[in-house]
Order: sequence, then C-alpha cells, then structure tokens
Amino acid sequence: MSRVAKNPVTVPAGVEVNFGTDELVVKGKNGELSFPFSSNVVIKLDDDKLTFSAANDTKQANAMSGTARALVNNMVKGVSEGFEKKLQLIGVGYRAQAQGKTLNLSLGFSHPIIYEMPEGVSVQTPSQTEIVLTGADKQIVGQVAAEIRAFRSPEPYKGKGVRYVGEVVVMKEAKKK
Repeated sequence: MSRVAKNPVTVPAGVEVNFGTDELVVKGKNGELSFPFSSNVVIKLDDDKLTFSAANDTKQANAMSGTARALVNNMVKGVSEGFEKKLQLIGVGYRAQAQGKTLNLSLGFSHPIIYEMPEGVSVQTPSQTEIVLTGADKQIVGQVAAEIRAFRSPEPYKGKGVRYVGEVVVMKEAKKK
C-alpha cells in the first residue's frame, strides 16, 4: 500500500465532505471543490477522518490511492485555510497594480501586460513591487503564479524579473576582458 495513503485526512470543523460513486465534494468557508476519483481508490469517512486504500493489488491502484489522498488533503486545507503565493518584482520601472479581477504589469516591455485572473483566484498588490495571490485551489493558484512569473522570469546576470518570495537566483559572473 502507498505510504502516503496510510495517513488519514482529518476533516476540520466547518468543512463538509460529500462523496458518491465517482466524485468527492468538499465545502468550506473558502468555497467548494470537487474531485473525480478513480474506481481504483476506496474512500471511507469515519469520525471526521478520511481514509484511502487501493481497491485491488495493482500498481496503478496503489499509486492512485496516494495521489487521491494528497489531492483531497489539499482540497480540505484549501476550503478551510486557503493557499497563498507571493511574487516580487525586481528591476527598475517594474510595477504591478491590481484592479479587481485584473493585474496590470509593467515589466520593461513597450506595452503593459494585462492579466485576467481565473475564477477562484484573487490578487492584491500591497506595494508596487509585490503581488499576493490567494485562492482555495492549490493547483490553480500555483499555475497563475507560474504564468505571471513566465512573463519576465529572473535573468542570471542582474537578477531582474518576477520571482517568488524567498526564491534564490544563482547569479553568473559577467564576461571579463
């Protein structure tokens, strides 16, 4: 059995879990998320704990039980606490401004970049060089952060660009004459 699937997922107070034959729905204060699980995974709810096990002894079922446990754990955490990604802009003239569901970026191009936030992700800009993304779905928050970072990823000579807070950019030495 998968070592990840052996650990049960604790469902905190205020989070409601409903599942049928092929879909699990988790509701909480931050929204509602659903997960279509495979027939290879058996999910049981006992005393506010979700347990996962493989339906048969195949390698695929074993792998899917651990994957399902990890995804459902992220869903439970997302609807109760939420996920957050922080980005910072480093470079002269690099600015970000949040306006509702859009993010306006000035990253040294001849035109501003206007990024529309997908459903379920909110953006704040505490300062002109900081971006804070929040949402209930870990995968969508991470994907949006990666797409924003891809507009101007950090370059290795001066370190200018969009980076995650705490990211270390290995700097190269400039050419010598």
